[in-house]
Order: sequence, then structure tokens, then C-alpha cells
Amino acid sequence: MPAATEPSRSYDAIIVGGGHNGLVAAAYLARAGRSVLVLERLGRTGGAAVSTRPFAGVDARLSRYSYLVSLLPRKIVRDLGLDFRVRGRTVSSYTPVERDGRPTGLLVGGGERRIREAFERLTGGKTEYQAWQRFYAMTGRVAERVFPTLTEPLPAREELRRRIDDEAAWRALFEEPIGVAIEENFTDDLVRGVVLTDALIGTFADAHDASLRQNRCFLYHVIGGGTGAWDVPVGGMGALTDALAAAARSAGAVLATGHEAVRIETDGRAAEVAYRTADGEGVAAARHVLVGASPQELAHLTGDPAPEPAEGAQLKVNMLLKRLPRLRDTAVDPREAFSGTFHIAEGYGQLATAHAQAAAGRLPAAPPSEIYCHSLTDPTILGRDLAERGYQTLTLFGLHTPARLFAADNDAVRDELLKSTLAQLDAHLAEPITDCLALDANGRPCIEAKTPLDLERDLRLPGGNIFHRDLSWPYAQDGTGRWGVETRHANVLLCGAGAVRGGGVSGVPGHNAAMAVLEQT
Repeated sequence: MPAATEPSRSYDAIIVGGGHNGLVAAAYLARAGRSVLVLERLGRTGGAAVSTRPFAGVDARLSRYSYLVSLLPRKIVRDLGLDFRVRGRTVSSYTPVERDGRPTGLLVGGGERRIREAFERLTGGKTEYQAWQRFYAMTGRVAERVFPTLTEPLPAREELRRRIDDEAAWRALFEEPIGVAIEENFTDDLVRGVVLTDALIGTFADAHDASLRQNRCFLYHVIGGGTGAWDVPVGGMGALTDALAAAARSAGAVLATGHEAVRIETDGRAAEVAYRTADGEGVAAARHVLVGASPQELAHLTGDPAPEPAEGAQLKVNMLLKRLPRLRDTAVDPREAFSGTFHIAEGYGQLATAHAQAAAGRLPAAPPSEIYCHSLTDPTILGRDLAERGYQTLTLFGLHTPARLFAADNDAVRDELLKSTLAQLDAHLAEPITDCLALDANGRPCIEAKTPLDLERDLRLPGGNIFHRDLSWPYAQDGTGRWGVETRHANVLLCGAGAVRGGGVSGVPGHNAAMAVLEQT
């Protein structure tokens, strides 16, 4: 989208960063009658939540970075009148494995009877499925109680504990490493691995990490919407940020793309934000400044001491296929297997080995990853011709590849990792995935891979960390403030993923920062 008219001098609020959280804050404040300026460095809004056509001459609009929705409260969609929809997935996951020399796997989806039969076929009995039911009934109860608090002032730790009202659940999720609960509840290595993956998305940790960063990651992955369901954004992730930009603009906010904030000066009551554009520099004043960038960028802008460095640990791969590949496990339809989360090399032991190898400074020999096909649930992201010819998208998210592994030669390590990751996928396919890749207008395969260093370069995610820093507990701790967005400057708030209760495509930090401003004025 083109840059807005040159910003005027003074606003009630300036928002640094036009990602989804910044746009949520802008829309709420503008609808409340405040004058709002959004300064976005890039040539369009959306940040990491965008839809793009990454392959030359191909009409496929992919969610290039962020790709699924769970943590976005319906309250925000309703409050802002967003023209945005999601679709549920009929299959939660499929995890292939070879046992006793034959290809098999675990399909979680298609109704209770099919899921029970899938567990029994894999494990040879009823025990593991019963444990699965009990465990996720527990996380479901926690989700019902915790998710509504995300758009409320931060509860105290003991207040949240009382609200959950389940001491066994509190211990399993908030006090002991998640590996303890997984090993107490499940015996099958593959089932244990499927459960553990939710603790490792974008988080480099072992199941028994004493920091409990894996527990915090697990919690955010099972509480979304009060159910833990992960949905597909209709039209791709950019449909959300386009709707947010439209809501903010229609309420009167000024969205200035191509405007990079370079400095924030504040006395706690009034602030000035210096910015630069391709044509020069400028300054705008405001009563409040909301920063939708990372805590590191906030420190840079204000001149405050920088927080501990963040580090991402994922590989993101986007593909367009001429057709879905056939599976070695012929008992499962590829359309079902890929419509949910397709787990690759994510057995419990495999995840532990991959973490240990990466922690020792080596790429995992069997890189774990997971895939899903957006276009099976939402074909609107494909042009009519592609859809009619049976083309499909694949999104792959790799685990346990910390940014440090790419420091010496990002391009070479990316190529090596992509090759070994696809080899792990091919081990469960009846044909190589590369045989299924579509070609772009220049005859090149439609596949792109992004490492943490690529994300740091393209989006300024610190260390390529998709959460900006380690996820936080969703309760108040020393220095977190009333809403979890406060900084040491009274009129400067953090509304990005690095805020307390940030991370994921949720809009929660944007909502909470707007509420903090409205309470003050």
C-alpha cells in the first residue's frame, strides 16, 4: 500500500510498528476518538502476519510467516467489526512412523471412534487413548479458565491458580517441567512426542528444561479460544491484518508506511518520535507512544539498557505443489494427513536427540518439523486455475534449529538443513516431495525457506525469535504492571509480541496497551 500523507505534528498516540498488534491498538484508540499515527518501516502494514505471492508468476497467496490462528480472541474481532473469518480443521494431526518394518501412523481426527481406533491400531490397546482423553480434558479445563483473562488486567499468580482450581493441572503446567506430566501420562514414544511438540514451537528447550520455557510455550498452544483449537485464516493471514488496517483507517488513524521510527524522547507526560523516510526525516509528538516492535527495539529507541538477547530456533518453509504426495501408509488419505498437522521426526526420543545435537552446536541429524496444507481447508488462496488443476500449498515449520547454527554461513546451512528436513519427510512418502513441487514462471521449483537469521533481516525479529523473547506466564510478576504492557516510562507502552501475554497472532498486547492508554485518559 502507498505511504500515507506526511504525518501532522501532534497526536494522542503514536504507534511504532504496523504489525497486527500495532493495528489492533490503533483501531481501538481511533474508535475511542483518539488521534492516532502508525509509523511502519516497511512499505505495507502487517508485519509477520501477511499474505504474499512468493513465487514468480504464480497466483498463490501464501501466509508467508505466521500461518494459523488460535490465540486471537473473538472479542477483538467483534469489538473492531472485522471482516475476518477462520475455518476449523477436521483433522488435528497425523504422525507417520515405521513399526515392525511397516509404515503406519497416528491420525487424530475424524471423530472419537476413528481416533480411538487409530490409537489402538498404533499402540495395541486402549490405555494410551484413555490417557490422551484425560490429559486433554485437563488442558481444556485450564483453557476455559485462562483464555478469558488474556484481555483483562493481569491476575496475580495465586488469583490465576484459584481460577484454574485444579492443583494437579497447576503442578503439571506451571510448576514442573512438562516432560514430567508427559511421561507420567503416556508410555508410547510417538504419542509422547505429539504432545511435546506444542511445547517446542519457536522455543528451543528440552522437555525437562528447568527454566520451564517449554511449559509456557505449551500453555499458549493449548489455551487458544478456550479450547486449544488452531484454525485456518480464510484468505491467508494477510486477510486479518488487511481487515485490521481497514478498521484503523476507517476510524481515523493515519497509517504511514515507509516511515521508520528512529528515536523516542519522553518525560513521562509527553513524547516525541523521530522518524525517517526515503525523502528525509521528521518528528511527531504524542501523549502516548505504543511500540509494537521487540523489547530490544524499544530499548534502542528510548536509549534504555537492552534486555537479554533473544534467539529463534525454527525453519519456515513454504511450498506450492502440483499435487499432494502419496503416503507409504496407504491406510491414510493424504488429504486427511496434510489437512491437519503432519508431524515429521517428532517422536519423544527423536525430539530429545535433536535438541541435544543442536545444543552441542550441530544441525540435528533428523530435523523435526511439522507441515500442514492451508489450501485443503481454504482454497481461496489459490487462483481459480490452480485450484481446478489440484494444486496445493504446504507450510513446514522446523524445530530445534537455533539461530547460532546459521551464524557462520546462513545460506549454506539453510540449504543443508532444508535438504535433510525434506529427506525426513520423504521417508514417509511413496514419492519424493520434490517430484510434486510446482514450477514458477521462470521454471524454478516453488519452495522457499526462512531461517531465524532471515527473519531477523527481513522483519527485525530479534535473533529470528517469533515471540520476540521467551513467552511469559499469563499472570503478574514484579515489574509487569497492570496490563503487562507497561515500561519504565509512564507514557511509553510495549504492544508487541514481547509484552506479557504476547506471542502468536493474538492481538492481545495491542488490545491491552490500548486499554492501558484509555484508563489513563
